[in-house]
Amino acid sequence: MAPPAPALLRKEARLLEVLRGAGRVVVAYSGGVDSTYLAHAAHRALGRGALAVTAISPSYPAHHREMAERVVRERGMAHRFVETREMLREGYRRNAPDRCYHCKSELFDVLEALRRELGFDAVAYGINTDDRGDYRPGHRAAEERGILAPLLEAGLGKAEIRELSRAAGLPTAGIPASACLASRLPYGTAVTEERLARIERGEEALRALGFRQVRLRDHGEVARIEIAPEELPGALDPAVARALVAALKPLGFRYIALDLEGYRTGALNEGLAGPPTPSGG
Repeated sequence: MAPPAPALLRKEARLLEVLRGAGRVVVAYSGGVDSTYLAHAAHRALGRGALAVTAISPSYPAHHREMAERVVRERGMAHRFVETREMLREGYRRNAPDRCYHCKSELFDVLEALRRELGFDAVAYGINTDDRGDYRPGHRAAEERGILAPLLEAGLGKAEIRELSRAAGLPTAGIPASACLASRLPYGTAVTEERLARIERGEEALRALGFRQVRLRDHGEVARIEIAPEELPGALDPAVARALVAALKPLGFRYIALDLEGYRTGALNEGLAGPPTPSGG
């Protein structure tokens, strides 16, 4: 594999510079592509002055936790779990288009409290330059609390983060993009632990059938499956279709639908009116 281009290495150097200038840093760490690379870079820049923190809640998939634990074990990162209680926030449960604002508010409030308790200097999270193209109310919660966005400050996008992750040998370099389980519920559908658990069981079943990039959108009686366009032909095979039905109907869905547009990020934002404002994430 060829090493990263000089321009990308300069961005990486800028990222390390930003982290070193921040002092001791608590990193919001989910085990996804962006947060894993940020945690790795913080560990590289700060050593034990970086603490990766993973928030556990009903919206956090078990397979994310497994990846998070694997990376910190292999890399020797300082790490801990905390519990977040976004389910107690009415704005989160109501699931309006600003749901992520309430979720990230809970996360950052918990991490800020931990930062103060431990005497750290800052909290950082893994938003990147590509994230600015979608509706991101969670970024507003970060800005209000002075949460650092080192990947954004270094000018790094998703493809660049993947390339740097590959160069660093991180197992997350090629994993599919992911998000919390609540992102599978249409706006206006209340977030409940039961719905989140059903979505997680459904996505586990879909991965067990061999699908890699997958979302199970919960529309009440309807399970709408989004998979990567290159995986669509396999899903249209009659035997596979029967397996999909057999896997998902026992979860309480009456109808199983395959979205022919395939997987795309921010699919549930497509019905929002008007462009998002910069402060909306």
